[in-house]
Amino acid sequence: MADVPAFTPVNLITGFLGSGKTTLLRRLLDDAALVDTAVLINEFGEIGLDHHLLGRIDETMVLLPSGCLCCTIRGELSAAIRDLHERRERGEVPPFRRLAIESTGLADPFPILSTVQADPVLRHHFRWGNVVTTVDAVNGRAQFERRRESTKQAAVADRLVLTKTDLADAAEIEALIECLRRLNPSAPLVRLAEGPFSADSLLAHDLFAAATRADAARHLFVDAETNDGHGAGVHAFALSLDGVVDWTGFGLWLTMLLNRHGEKVLRVKGMLNVAGSDAPVAVHGVQHLVHPPVHMMGWPDDDRRSRLVFIVDGLEKEAVDRSLRAFLGRA
Repeated sequence: MADVPAFTPVNLITGFLGSGKTTLLRRLLDDAALVDTAVLINEFGEIGLDHHLLGRIDETMVLLPSGCLCCTIRGELSAAIRDLHERRERGEVPPFRRLAIESTGLADPFPILSTVQADPVLRHHFRWGNVVTTVDAVNGRAQFERRRESTKQAAVADRLVLTKTDLADAAEIEALIECLRRLNPSAPLVRLAEGPFSADSLLAHDLFAAATRADAARHLFVDAETNDGHGAGVHAFALSLDGVVDWTGFGLWLTMLLNRHGEKVLRVKGMLNVAGSDAPVAVHGVQHLVHPPVHMMGWPDDDRRSRLVFIVDGLEKEAVDRSLRAFLGRA
């Protein structure tokens, strides 16, 4: 099928209960940019699709006026994705080029993110794209304090969507943004209630897609300067290394780190100056899950340092830095 990518990107739309996932998804489904997208949601009724309905394919699938295929999740997520893939292969549904999944508000993102890589069929046809997390401007900070899953949802996000800013006062919004920047400093932040936004910008420009654009690499990694990483709890920090990095040694170190501390390493991403490569290699991991490395097209600027951004739960920057340098012989 010429119109279908070799590896279809899978995007996750997550966020805590009441954070505005339904509102965001409704906006996304109205956007013509999703014409080549399939969307897996929990129930059609939750987002009020009646006025959007163009045609029902069966009891679980409808085709929207934009051309977007919208499906309910019945049973296991991996089974739902396999069913979509098989029906696309048989020509029974439009040849979608992207898949978006809306999770429940109480979902831990990691089991969902691991589905594609863990399934022996799916990992040969799908890859992970962006994680988009909605955050409630009115209740977000309180939810971070009370509900751990809401913190993890924000920490693993590639894009943060701030909702209900029209209902919150300016001081509370700024305090929440400051909190989000400590949790996840490199994720772009969109205010849903304040003007138009592009569904394509939320879903399309992921790590894999950025491999062909050096300017995208700047946004993904270079602008991710963070705090010093002190203190307990969920926080972010950045490490940098001069000179070239031995890829085998780094891979062994990262594997050992995630094997021992995977539950505490909510996310790691970076751009490495690998020995023998003229362009950087991008790495991306969530807890115990490490995505295949991506060879970028080029460096975003003259800085050839390797850079890593960690979002962790209870790990100290100094300990991770010391471990990496010792393993690479740079103590």
